[in-house]
Amino acid sequence: MAHLRVEGLNGYYGHSQILWNLSFKAEEEEVIAIVGSNGAGKTTLLKALSGLLSARSGTIEFGGQRIDRFPPHRIVGLGLSQIPEGGGIFPFMTVLENLKMGAFLPSNWKKISKNLEFVFQLFPDLRERKHQMAGTLSGGERQMLGIGKGLMASPKLLMMDEPSWGLAPKLVLRVFDTIHEIKRRKVTILLVEQNVYHALSMASRAYVLENGRIVLEGASEALMGNELVQRSYLGA
Repeated sequence: MAHLRVEGLNGYYGHSQILWNLSFKAEEEEVIAIVGSNGAGKTTLLKALSGLLSARSGTIEFGGQRIDRFPPHRIVGLGLSQIPEGGGIFPFMTVLENLKMGAFLPSNWKKISKNLEFVFQLFPDLRERKHQMAGTLSGGERQMLGIGKGLMASPKLLMMDEPSWGLAPKLVLRVFDTIHEIKRRKVTILLVEQNVYHALSMASRAYVLENGRIVLEGASEALMGNELVQRSYLGA
């Protein structure tokens, strides 16, 4: 049984259809990439999975349980956590306060110390800046804080929306090193990225999204050699 299974998902903003009959799955402890250009519907898909956007039709199952009619807090409580584009931090709160906000559900309160230590091991800079206002952090540090906040929810499946967005090349490599370390902790990862090369290098399987439709899917290695992917996304 797939850890996450989406079947025939259709999503709308008002009367405008954004997602068209999407079907895909992620197995436990797998890294899946959803790649595509700006406006392809990637962020809308994550909102639907998180319960922030109601699906017009189709089903979403997580851990064998249907969740497409659940409110967001209940979905987070089941272990499905999203890191929004830009990290989703609270700029007028400290680094430590932001991290604790990631553990807002009572089920995570007993794990705060353990999860904090894990985050600080991943990002030593955050330990040094834990009493600093989040809005004064650099772009790279804000992204690390956003990832850390997501990890404070003890996710079974972590959805990451454009984690390399706006970062310098050196910081992009650090972000993907971090994703690799999270993968080693046996967390299932759904990685939404415009940086197709890095996403395919990290994931075992991938789906290519265009205009709200999945147009290609398969093993990442195979997609890396696909002519359409090379021409449209890899600059070949």
